[in-house]
Amino acid sequence: MTAWPASADELVDVQRALAGADPPLWQPDDHAVIGACFICSPRGKSGRGAAGDPLWAAATNSDATAVITAQAGAPYRAGLLALREGPALEAAVRALDHPPDALLVDGTGRDHPRRAGLALHLGSVLDLPTVGVTHRPLLADGPWPEDELGVRSPLALDGTVVGFWVRTRPSTRPLAVHAAWRTDPQTAVELVLSSLAGHRAPEPVRKARRAAREARAAAF
Repeated sequence: MTAWPASADELVDVQRALAGADPPLWQPDDHAVIGACFICSPRGKSGRGAAGDPLWAAATNSDATAVITAQAGAPYRAGLLALREGPALEAAVRALDHPPDALLVDGTGRDHPRRAGLALHLGSVLDLPTVGVTHRPLLADGPWPEDELGVRSPLALDGTVVGFWVRTRPSTRPLAVHAAWRTDPQTAVELVLSSLAGHRAPEPVRKARRAAREARAAAF
């Protein structure tokens, strides 16, 4: 896949096609480089945002960070986030001198009305294994795990496990970790846990988030 859809109807068709795709699952090794990408909008705006809003997107690998400024392709609509953010996130990752082996994305994967959220879609465009990392699920449901580092509990959608709640730090809210492009729920959890550095969010996500927010602050 080389282009992003230009309309909601086109995106829905692409999402359905991606949901039916069956790429080979990726198996990380001990030397896999885990990167991340993150995007932010202007502070203080109310509502769902609009097409044309400025966006700051950052991507990281083990030793580099790239930041780009772009414009939102659409207002925010649940299940259609790729229209708003997809091209900007792709541009940020492609701005890296070399891509990571896998990418953590602030978006869902199989936890989606058509089983193809932004993390999965972005992975297909970039041809990179991806994992979604969000504060809450979109549609999937499951009880929180016990309050101990590394403990997980399944997130299911229509009877299928699509991710896990994961305790990435004791005494804080768990993160929702999503299977996405070429990853299954177990591998997704392993990548997140291997990327922790004592904080709630995985370190690559923290690095990308910090870079995007610093670029936004510098713009004002």
